Amino acid sequence: MGSRQLLTMTLAVLFTASCSAPEPPPPPPKTVFDPLVHDLDRARGVQNTVDENTDKARKAVQAQENGDASPP
Repeated sequence: MGSRQLLTMTLAVLFTASCSAPEPPPPPPKTVFDPLVHDLDRARGVQNTVDENTDKARKAVQAQENGDASPP
């Protein structure tokens, strides 16, 4: 086997190996604050729901006060 063939095969193998997809990064480590952060996220979601319902009720009351037949 000639040196040119060996060099060509080596370059082909190295090129193929370098083009493979990198491994995904590991997930972030768990901390003692994860349960608290989860609870805060849930509380924010509940607050958003309460705010939306409050806005709907406020609009319905305003529509009734103005004498509109159907609330927006």
